[in-house]
Amino acid sequence: MTTQTIRSEITGTVWKIVVQAGDSLEADDTIMILESMKMEIPVVAPEAGRVVKLLVAEGAPVREGQEIAVFEET
Repeated sequence: MTTQTIRSEITGTVWKIVVQAGDSLEADDTIMILESMKMEIPVVAPEAGRVVKLLVAEGAPVREGQEIAVFEET
C-alpha cells in the first residue's frame, strides 16, 4: 500500500469535512469541501483507499499547496 499526502489546490477555507480518519473511499469520493470566493471546491480521493489522517479542521484557512490529508491507496 502506498501512502500519499493530499494538498489543497486553492487558497481558501475548509468549509466541510465529509469523512473521518479510517474511512474507506472509492476513487473520486469527496474527502472535504473547500470554499474560496463563495465557490465550493470538493477535494476527492485520487483512487480507492483509506483516509489515514486529516491535517485540517472545519473553518481553518488553507493555502494553495498546503497538506490537508494523508491517504493510503488499497
